[in-house]
Amino acid sequence: MRIGIDAMGGDNAPDAVIRGVLAALPELSPEDRVALVGPRNIVERSLREAGLPVGAPIDVVHAPEVITMDDKPAQAVRAKPESSIVELARMGSKRADDPVDVVLSAGNTGACVSAAIMHMRRLPGVHRPGVAVTIPAFHGPVVLCDAGANTTPLATHLFQYGLMAEVYAKRVHSIENPRIATMNIGAEEGKGSGLVRDAHQMFKAARDIRYVGFIEGRDLFDGGADVVVTEGFVGNTMLKMAEGLASSIFRALVHELSGVDPALGRQFQPIVERLYKKNDYHEYGGAPLLGVNGAFMIAHGSSQPRTIRAAIRNCRDFVAAGVNDAIRLRLEPYATTVPTGEST
Repeated sequence: MRIGIDAMGGDNAPDAVIRGVLAALPELSPEDRVALVGPRNIVERSLREAGLPVGAPIDVVHAPEVITMDDKPAQAVRAKPESSIVELARMGSKRADDPVDVVLSAGNTGACVSAAIMHMRRLPGVHRPGVAVTIPAFHGPVVLCDAGANTTPLATHLFQYGLMAEVYAKRVHSIENPRIATMNIGAEEGKGSGLVRDAHQMFKAARDIRYVGFIEGRDLFDGGADVVVTEGFVGNTMLKMAEGLASSIFRALVHELSGVDPALGRQFQPIVERLYKKNDYHEYGGAPLLGVNGAFMIAHGSSQPRTIRAAIRNCRDFVAAGVNDAIRLRLEPYATTVPTGEST
């Protein structure tokens, strides 16, 4: 497997990306290779400074331009055709001259989505791709889709997010019969916007899914669903709030234990560290952009080396699980014409 990685993606690039790649090398199979994409002089210098092992399965692909976090996504993709994100999307397409099996970036999410749609295209029948994030919960992982790719979705988009995320939950997280829910401001039938009510009716009409209805934000971690569907703005906001809340709670717990009795704090420290690791987004790496005709993994902009290492593991798992082939089959019974107001 060849994995294309944006060396310039993220707040801590390129050093965090390079160190994460080197940390992941022992976990790769002998036939695996990594293609680091970015300005050649910067990437090669960072590799030398990080102590690149002799014979490491790493190629450097020159991409002289960089899309920053402040750039407007769609405009930047067109204005910077030689950027690392755009070059990655080209390499991940089915028409690539220098192909990779999966791509990974911790860069500008909107630019990743735009470049993926432009160059990798969409899977047959998919109206809009969505980011599927794995959220740790006490009962097991919850797949939230969409987490930022589509802030103005139609009901058909949300319905497809449910089906695609269901496939991902089955194939990657081994959840045999995922329960799907729609995020809403209340669990009652008449609540919510027209968008979520329309999507709700589409889910109810589908007979081959395990749909459990509406779910509220506070129920996300209580085991009520395995797949939660929402619009990109809400999903991204919820994700970042959950990340911040988890970090704040664990810091407060350590502070309180140490304040009561330093010895007690030291005694419970291993337990707190284990719990934090289970709820630390850095341990979950990247999230797939479901619905593109290829494999595009998007990591957090604040990714650290361990985030990149985990994301590389996710890349390999996604490809090995055959998610895209399963999505094609899953959507076939629900193939429809593009709804009014939606572009192809």
